[in-house]
Amino acid sequence: MNIYDFKVKNSSGEEVSLNDYKGKTLLIVNTASQCGFTPQYDELEALHEKYADKDFAVLGFPCNQFGGQEPGSDEEIQQFCTMKFGIKFPVFSKIDVNGSNAHPLYEFLKEKAPGVLGSKKVKWNFTKFLVSPDGEEITRFAPATKPSKIESDIQKYVK
Repeated sequence: MNIYDFKVKNSSGEEVSLNDYKGKTLLIVNTASQCGFTPQYDELEALHEKYADKDFAVLGFPCNQFGGQEPGSDEEIQQFCTMKFGIKFPVFSKIDVNGSNAHPLYEFLKEKAPGVLGSKKVKWNFTKFLVSPDGEEITRFAPATKPSKIESDIQKYVK
């Protein structure tokens, strides 16, 4: 099993295969609209725009599991991301990243790239997973790590 075997739902509830992103460097982020890290949307969009033509994509996954900081509907989340931050990268349907209802994609990411001291749980909003174009290398970055600080890691993969 690899990252391209997973399917996710877009904000309209339609199933999307991650196989559509095969060969791209991916930055997968669990997001929230009312978090102290929400301003990271600006840097995520900047990276997305800078490297989009180099087979790179940011994929946002809203999650309401941390402090109830993503209470809106998928439609409200899309409006927020577009109006407040001008987000053009895909922001998918809201999911759980931990617990018994955690999305299988996140179960996979946590297994492949555990956190500090081998912890599998996602600790907070804006945890980032950088996935190599072949889907083999996955690196986890903490919520406080600004997207701009991982640009050099992204540059290792983009053409």
